[in-house]
Order: sequence, then structure tokens, then C-alpha cells
Amino acid sequence: MNRSDTFTIGDSTTIHRLGYGAMRVTGPGVIGPPADESAARALLRHAVDLGVDFIDTADSYGPGVSERLIGEALDPADALVATKAGLLRNTDGDWLPHGDPDYIRNQALVSRDRLGVERIDLYQLHTPGSETPLEESVQALAECKDDGLIEHIGLSNVTVEQLERARDQVEVATVQNRYNVTYRDDEDVLQACEEYDIGFMPWYPLAAGDLGGPVEAVADAHGVSPHQVALAWLLEHSEVMLPIPGTSSVEHLEDNLAASQLELTDAEYTRLANLS
Repeated sequence: MNRSDTFTIGDSTTIHRLGYGAMRVTGPGVIGPPADESAARALLRHAVDLGVDFIDTADSYGPGVSERLIGEALDPADALVATKAGLLRNTDGDWLPHGDPDYIRNQALVSRDRLGVERIDLYQLHTPGSETPLEESVQALAECKDDGLIEHIGLSNVTVEQLERARDQVEVATVQNRYNVTYRDDEDVLQACEEYDIGFMPWYPLAAGDLGGPVEAVADAHGVSPHQVALAWLLEHSEVMLPIPGTSSVEHLEDNLAASQLELTDAEYTRLANLS
């Protein structure tokens, strides 16, 4: 099957469609620093050396650790870095929605400093669902863009209806929702992104390795890992799909990125499409 290897964010920045999610460069439970920060920085540099030019993170990863390590490891020109605000972490590690406009505007300044950039490439609302109305959170993003703090605006964990409400206020460059070869509850959101040429970043793209027998059978036929098959299927499923698999392992990083070279047959693609 033919597919494009690149996607243009907001009609201005072209990236390779297979990126890297930097949540796992933090400590256990996505809390605190990793045991070896130098190894984490080396992993980020290795990802760029392998051709990654699109990295996703968030202020809540650590909190703050992932952004800081990216800023220490990479030059701003190395990759488009997408970060997020709108989730807080408590001492138990719970993820708490918090879309307060003042918090978002302040966090944009903090994230910009951690990343070591003049302008954040892509700034995403991590989730709706806080006590703050969606429109107020989106307005804060719009003001950050008007003030030159961010280049592009994205959303995460949204419905089609919420996407439409946000698009009434701002140009939305990307959406990041849970999606993988075995979990496609947000297919309608993906289809809306296709209609509007919005990049779709599937979080949990490898389903924590729980991919099932059909994926493993296709992997065996190609002599590759099931992870590669799952990522290759995502890339072939939609031209706006931007998978961001994350790992703290160099071996897994290299294996994941090899998926960009894997071509499934039409029969294999259809077999996996019918899993949902």
C-alpha cells in the first residue's frame, strides 16, 4: 500500500509522520526524574539521529522533567516539539484536569523556558473536562498564540463536538486521542481530522503490547515485532495519522522507528482493520 511519509502541521511545518513520545524519559509512574538522566538525554539525541523530527511531551510528565530533558538534550532546530497543559499531578500520581486560563498562560511561559525555545511549536490542551468551560481554555491558547508564545494549537482527548466548538474559535492543527489497531472508539474524531486536514496523534498506539494473535501472525510473516506491525498499520490507516510511540529503551526505539519501512499487503491491512 502506498502512503506518505510526511505531514504538514498547520500548512507550515512538514514532519515525518512517525514521531516519538517523551513521557517515558521520566521516573517510574511518570513521576520525578529517571534513574539515569544522561541516558535519557542520549536516547532523545539518538531518536533525532535516526530521523525523528517530531517529539511529544507535556508539562505533567515528571511533572516538568520530560520538557527539561528535551531542552537540555536537543537544539530547537532538531525537531518540532509538541507539549501540553491542562492536567495536574498530585502526590498519589493522579491526573487531574485543570484548564484554568491563567494556569495555561503561565504554564506556556514555564514550558517555553524548560524547552529552551522562543516559541513553542505546538501547544495542546491536555484534556477538557475540568471546571473551566472548554471555550475559556481554548481562548487562553489563542491568546498565547497571539502573544507569540506558541506557533500551533492542538487538542487532546476530545470528542467531535468539542473539536467543532474549538474550531469555531481557533485553527486546530492537531488532535491527540487514544487510538490503536485494537482500540478505535474515536474513529469519528479521526474522520473529522481527515476532513479538516488536522494531524491525529494516537496516544497508547501500541496498547502496552497487548495486540493479539492476528498482529503477531502478521509480524511473524514479515519477521518483525508486533509493535512494528501495529505502527505500520496506523500509518497506512490514515494519511493524517502521526503515531508517537514512547520508550526509554534504545532497542525499542530503533525497533519502533523501523515500522516506517514496513509495508503491509492489502490483505494484511484488511485483516487488521477488521479487528475492531
